[in-house]
Amino acid sequence: MNPDADSLGEPSREELIALIRAQAAEIAALKARIAELERRLGLNSSNSGKPPSSDGLKKPPRVSSLREPSDKPSGGQKGHQGETLRQVTEPDRIVDHYPPSCTACGAPVTPAMSAGHSARQVFDLPEPAALVVTEHRAHDCRCSGCGARTRAWFPDGINAPVQYGPRIAAFVTYLLHYQLLPEDRLAELMADLFGVKLAAATIARMSRTCAARLQDFVITVRDLVAGAPVKHMDETGFRIGGKTQWLHVASTIWLTFYRVCARRGSLLANVVGIVVHDHWKPYYTMSGVLHALCNAHHLRELKALIDIEKEDWARKMHRLLRRACHAVNLARERGGVLKPRLIARFERRYEAIVAEGLAFHEAQSPLRPDAAPQGCRRRGRKARRTGHNLLLRFASRRDDVLRFLADPNVPFTNNQAERDVRMMKVKQKISGSFRSLDGALDFAVIRSFISTAKKQGWNVIKALSQDVQIHICALRTS
Repeated sequence: MNPDADSLGEPSREELIALIRAQAAEIAALKARIAELERRLGLNSSNSGKPPSSDGLKKPPRVSSLREPSDKPSGGQKGHQGETLRQVTEPDRIVDHYPPSCTACGAPVTPAMSAGHSARQVFDLPEPAALVVTEHRAHDCRCSGCGARTRAWFPDGINAPVQYGPRIAAFVTYLLHYQLLPEDRLAELMADLFGVKLAAATIARMSRTCAARLQDFVITVRDLVAGAPVKHMDETGFRIGGKTQWLHVASTIWLTFYRVCARRGSLLANVVGIVVHDHWKPYYTMSGVLHALCNAHHLRELKALIDIEKEDWARKMHRLLRRACHAVNLARERGGVLKPRLIARFERRYEAIVAEGLAFHEAQSPLRPDAAPQGCRRRGRKARRTGHNLLLRFASRRDDVLRFLADPNVPFTNNQAERDVRMMKVKQKISGSFRSLDGALDFAVIRSFISTAKKQGWNVIKALSQDVQIHICALRTS
């Protein structure tokens, strides 16, 4: 060794080793960061919870159905009731057409010469009619016996000298809260179609009046959903007054209940039965309920592990869940349930794949934590890979993942709640956020009624104009 090395400023052996170790740690951290960024770039709506709108122009191929291929041809099957437009026996209007002259000799032709006809029918909308104005007169009558004067009462709902009727209020509410038209465009539509000039304040007043009238109905729906044997739950962010609040949905195939909350963790009370959700952990704080996890989420997470990390256990689990879903669907179509022996086979295969995946991840080198200040220890649990976290969920929540196998009332996915909450995001994209909490609360009440009415098979506009007690008594839950 050169005796003048120290004087020339060259590093010692110990310093070089420390430098190499530091560089190795930095390289490992950078590799982990690159892998994380590449994973984020590889995520889309087909392998994560990202919405399809985030895919941009590079949309991934359409996700295949959860059902396995069958031998049936595509399209409507034999015996399916079609919706083809067909001629009616009694048209509203008939227009006769006659040839001007005989094509053989050129003689003029009259209607009396008709020897038969062929018919073609055109279905079209009538011309928009003007509003029907009904005047209610409350008469004063003088008694012929005592001479006292008695005035008649106006019917319920007739409160002002001039007002709009229940049908036009129902139509405005339907367009505002179901078709999600902004108030300005809704006012234009009413003027163009019916010649009705509505101010934004009038539209808002109709909405508030409708929401107040539907309160008892929505309270009934809330209690029925909470007590249902199986219900779906989900939540989404809701901008109100410039702040993020939360819209929660609890629903069944017959009922929908929306509520607005300042905190995401404010869960519905008095819930019993089975709750289907997407593994948001606060749902596990609910007491007295069983849980069923959304396997559509699991399939997307597994697809990301297959496409990006290339983990073989994920491919096997993806195939197993799809086959289990197909087997349950076939049994349900035949009016039965899976045999216990087949359920046991699925469970054994599930446990074997989980064990294989855990062994794979335990054999991997541990992830290096981010660089911490010298002398400080990194707090929190040990960092784990995405696939390892999913495996631990599969291991600890096995019964919740596979609950659909043994219980025919439990669906494979939480798509019911996601469909019910999807239009709320459309509302925000079209009209933006709500300016006031009162407007958001009214929207949740009216959407609860409309969504439930659609599920019950009611005509929404007619239902909005009728007495609420009629619909409370007519609610179906199964």
